Amino acid sequence: MRVGLNGHLLGKGGGYRRAGLSHYVERLVRDLPRALHDDDELVVYAARGVDRSNTPDAVRWRLSPLPTEHPAVRIGWEQMVLPAWTARDQLDVFHGTVNVLPLASGTPAVLTIHDVAFLRLPDRLSARRRRYLETATRASARRARRVIAVSESTRDDVVQLLDIPSERVVVIPLAADESYQPAGEAALAAFRAEHDLAVPYLLYVGTLEPRKNVPALLRAFATLADSIPHQIVLVGAEGWMTDELHRTIAQLKLGDRLRLTGYVPSESLPLWYSAADVFAFPSSYEGFGLPPLEAMACGTPVVASTVSSLPEVVGDAALSVHPDDIDGLAAAIGRVLGDDELRGELRRRGLARAATFSWARTARETGRVYHEVADQIPTGSGPLTG
Repeated sequence: MRVGLNGHLLGKGGGYRRAGLSHYVERLVRDLPRALHDDDELVVYAARGVDRSNTPDAVRWRLSPLPTEHPAVRIGWEQMVLPAWTARDQLDVFHGTVNVLPLASGTPAVLTIHDVAFLRLPDRLSARRRRYLETATRASARRARRVIAVSESTRDDVVQLLDIPSERVVVIPLAADESYQPAGEAALAAFRAEHDLAVPYLLYVGTLEPRKNVPALLRAFATLADSIPHQIVLVGAEGWMTDELHRTIAQLKLGDRLRLTGYVPSESLPLWYSAADVFAFPSSYEGFGLPPLEAMACGTPVVASTVSSLPEVVGDAALSVHPDDIDGLAAAIGRVLGDDELRGELRRRGLARAATFSWARTARETGRVYHEVADQIPTGSGPLTG
């Protein structure tokens, strides 16, 4: 079986495009060769200049000569050029890794849908972005022989809002990387010194964009600020439609109690998680929600919202609050900070919960979907050249 995978969202540089979606593609490229059968082949279609240093030698790369790091160029390339490339390579299965397929291609396809925020929270995207995602995702989901949803919540959205038969949708969850582990005291002391973290802090990690509900978190922190010594640290690149966030920051006048780090490379995140006293994630909607899982894997107590996929991710290992309940969010954070026994219990439960997810499982179950699709069609691909 020969599988083609769209790797054009493999991120380059720093920014919100290096966040969860890019990481999903990155892990598939790294882990699928071990999960597929010995006689299977993996072809990855990606942008020129993509970092291939940590990928298996068995992966075959097809690099676009066009600057597909620009969204408009990427979309045009995916829809007008990629179908010809996949036909030339005689693929048995093509995997659209982030919500969209090349619609003119005749290659049997698998599609991963990470979320349908453009339908659930349409006012939290620009009109142009929303129209593109709705049109392209609907058409792609209908064309796909299998749709992979990253959570049961997303599966329900795909079936109900995109009108896809439930038997065509399979749930394959994501995972925290193996590097997300509790850091030792020496490493934490060095990290705090390096980043001038003289006071304890509570943490948020994620792209700064409307559905992450960061203004609510800042307001909850402001109600606690006089009773705790902590800073609040926001780790993540600035995304889109952040006017409300900046207005909230200006209104609250938190001064040096607030730190915005901007984009942080993934290799540094385990220390940011491990050094925090509590991780807070009041998102209004998540297709999966990796940051709470990463925090739990690092032994950090978590407060998360009660909506969409987040209860599936955290289980009973976190305190959960409705994202609109600012007082409840402040109370939950205050409980964790003020109760050593509760912090210890959340740490224990979080580590156990995070251990139930793995990228090896994600790759293995994804490979099984490829074979289900390939077994429905005649095989007999010719040799791959180049």
